[in-house]
Amino acid sequence: MHWILHINLIRDIFHFNAIILSLQKISKFIMLQKGLKSLWVLVLTTSVLALSYTCSAQEKKHNEEKKNEKFNAGEVILEHIMDDHYFHFFTLGNFEASIPLPVVVYSPQKGFSIFSSAQFHHGHEAYNGYRLIKDKIVAVQGDGVTVDNTIKVYDFSITKNVVQMLLGMLVLIFIMINIARKYNKQGHNKAPSGLQNAVEPVITFIRDEVAKVNLGHKYEKYMPYLLSIFFFILINNIFGLIPGAANVTGNIAFTIVLGLISFIAILFSSNKHFWGHIFNPHVPAFVKPIMIPVEFLGIFTKPFALIIRLFANMVAGHIVITCFISLIFIFGAMSKVAGIGFSPVSIAFTVFIYCIEILVAFIQAFIFTNLTAVFIGQAIESKH
Repeated sequence: MHWILHINLIRDIFHFNAIILSLQKISKFIMLQKGLKSLWVLVLTTSVLALSYTCSAQEKKHNEEKKNEKFNAGEVILEHIMDDHYFHFFTLGNFEASIPLPVVVYSPQKGFSIFSSAQFHHGHEAYNGYRLIKDKIVAVQGDGVTVDNTIKVYDFSITKNVVQMLLGMLVLIFIMINIARKYNKQGHNKAPSGLQNAVEPVITFIRDEVAKVNLGHKYEKYMPYLLSIFFFILINNIFGLIPGAANVTGNIAFTIVLGLISFIAILFSSNKHFWGHIFNPHVPAFVKPIMIPVEFLGIFTKPFALIIRLFANMVAGHIVITCFISLIFIFGAMSKVAGIGFSPVSIAFTVFIYCIEILVAFIQAFIFTNLTAVFIGQAIESKH
């Protein structure tokens, strides 16, 4: 099944000439914005160091305990792909560069509690009657260790996946608003430039190769939705490749929500001909008892395919990259010479898979958008 998924990806690569060309234009735009980029880097670096300093003292005890632990590749991989209550960037000696995120919990017995996740010391201590155990916040008794099952806890915390989605949304809004303002200011007769020149071919590609092909004359009605999911998935896919960032599209909850939204769009776009093909298919009467359940289940397998395809492909790439990096420490645990000797091989394969993941980020955004358009097109089909 893993090879079948990759064959499907390779088959779709040839549809991406317009998008790949747009990447070159994006790089040119970034070079023009060199001064602004430097300012953002300075602000981000200062913020990270300031926030990390507040957490470093609380992490010393945790780091000392980790020195005596053996490397656990499975634990590292799961930590990389799972959600968390803080952003972790790197560890240097006793200094751990991380950004704690707000914890927001509600209990009918205790009410609302808001505090920093740094108070948990990564699950080694309790705070305000709560404790973090395996990424789950639970209520504890007075000793700070025993879990109190009589207290119900509702977790509304702002995790790194939530922050990542908010950042992706802000980036998408920023890009589109700037492009819209440029069109309003310059009009449609002037050639696009800068970021406008990079995004316009992508929008044209989605319109001509996805919307028009699958939706016909009704494509304009669905263009806002198709463009929104394409760019939102693409931005989060690219953010997920940044070290220390969250792999949002590799979270099953994220893909389930996207799949449900597409499912609702499909159902609300359907007509009587669509339901007629499901409950009264044009087949011989003795085949209908078999076809009707199959066609009915097909309504639910379509969003399920969207959910699993995006989730599986994005998780698989991150797991492979983390596995190659983990091999250095696995060989190093056996022998320092083996660990050092295997490092160039591991790094080479990691870079190779990382480059493929950049391409997969675009392909998966396209596939999700294209399949959504295909399913909507089936729902608005004519009598013929």
